[in-house]
Amino acid sequence: MVTPALSLADLGPRICILGPSNSGKSTLAHAIAHKTALPLVHLDQLYHLPNTHWQARGEAEFLQLHQAAIAEHRWVMDGNYVRCLPDRLARATGLILLEISTTRSVLRYFRRTLLDAQRVGGVVAAGQQERISWEMLRYLLLYTRSKQPRNREMFASWQQPKLLLSSAAELQACYQAWGLTR
Repeated sequence: MVTPALSLADLGPRICILGPSNSGKSTLAHAIAHKTALPLVHLDQLYHLPNTHWQARGEAEFLQLHQAAIAEHRWVMDGNYVRCLPDRLARATGLILLEISTTRSVLRYFRRTLLDAQRVGGVVAAGQQERISWEMLRYLLLYTRSKQPRNREMFASWQQPKLLLSSAAELQACYQAWGLTR
């Protein structure tokens, strides 16, 4: 297994985690927050109303919550929300881009919706009611792959410490090297 090129400390006090849906962003962010005591910010929780089936907040409210979150001195934040990514990256001290395969993302989606949601009473950690949706499957299968070139270009232009994890094995290597637990 490959050891990550950076230590967790190299990423600094404001770590931004990006990647496709169901790639493991939230799980990694939680593990990093647990290990480092960095405040954890799930952008899905800022964007969606709690205890709904992914019902969005108003755009102005979301952007206000996003600005308040990135203004903090320390955080680990997961989620894409590209329209506000420039502001987030301007504040971030480190970036992790997950580029897990579409097949793995779909399998993680099924596991999350069918197994994990049952273990916690049918509600995922973000407070969202979780169930299989054709809309999400379509998104995972079609939209996610089309965004890979944009993500790679953005990653290449980033000047701060950064780490690209393009396989489950590389992601697992980070968990091991950094002493993270799921």
